[in-house]
Amino acid sequence: MPEILPIHFAPLQGYTEAIYRNAHSAIFGGIDTYHTPFIRLDKGAFRNRDVRDIEPGNNEVPHLIPQLIGHEEEKTEAILSLFTERGYKEVDINMGCPFPMLAKRHNGSGILPFPEEVKKLLEITQRHPEISFSVKMRLGWENAEECLKLAPILNVYPLKHITMHPRLGKQQYKGDVDPKGFTAFAEVCRHPLIYNGDISNIEDIERIHDSFPTLSGIMIGRGLLMNPALAFEYKEKKSLSTEDMKEKLYKMHKIVFARYEERLEGGEDQLLNKMKTFWEYLEPQIGHKAWKAIHKSTSLAKYNAAIGLL
Repeated sequence: MPEILPIHFAPLQGYTEAIYRNAHSAIFGGIDTYHTPFIRLDKGAFRNRDVRDIEPGNNEVPHLIPQLIGHEEEKTEAILSLFTERGYKEVDINMGCPFPMLAKRHNGSGILPFPEEVKKLLEITQRHPEISFSVKMRLGWENAEECLKLAPILNVYPLKHITMHPRLGKQQYKGDVDPKGFTAFAEVCRHPLIYNGDISNIEDIERIHDSFPTLSGIMIGRGLLMNPALAFEYKEKKSLSTEDMKEKLYKMHKIVFARYEERLEGGEDQLLNKMKTFWEYLEPQIGHKAWKAIHKSTSLAKYNAAIGLL
């Protein structure tokens, strides 16, 4: 069992865009692989912001994997072409997104109850042997038996790894994760497995690694938004002091603020709303008073005054 597992930063729509990823990598680090939020076709076209987000020139992290979502061959091939035209040789297939608007169209975790559709989707891996594919998924949409029924299909295809979030799609992010469900899937899955879900501190990582010693990695999403130093702390086996944390957060915020100020064209309100998102999960690091002042601010002047409370 390796002493230190590779850490993957999970993609979170609206949070982990290129500007955030670059700043996180520069200030906190500790991440082996960053993943982009999924790209999808919207009314036959890609959103400009999604395309901009995956442009190699806009990304400064050591290792980045883009993610596609969909189940129709024409659309997934179009998304894949977008990636390959930009030089990507690794692609993650999203079969885990729990958002009902997507799931009801059999996208994300909404595809999990339909083995034939999963099989058809994964055929993209055989059409493109030059690409290294992985899958991010959940135990199922309705019940944890769904992933067990899919295992024989998944095992056939040449996947680099599978990232399993042991919840059901219908749970979204509520309720508890299901370690028994993860164990059952691990016993029948022939691919390297990465664990994702409810990881907020070093102890969580070590507990999960002890429970599943053959893991190939850990993927963390909200836990890194709550503590951007988590991967660094895990690898260095030490926690940042409160002062060091605030200093690094201030530096990261400064970078993110400057980059969005350059890019956004919607005026003060758009920039203010975007920067409030930066702090959304960070109350444990900055204290309730500063966090509340940031989120109550109605102008950049008040926002900057709130930042001064850090």
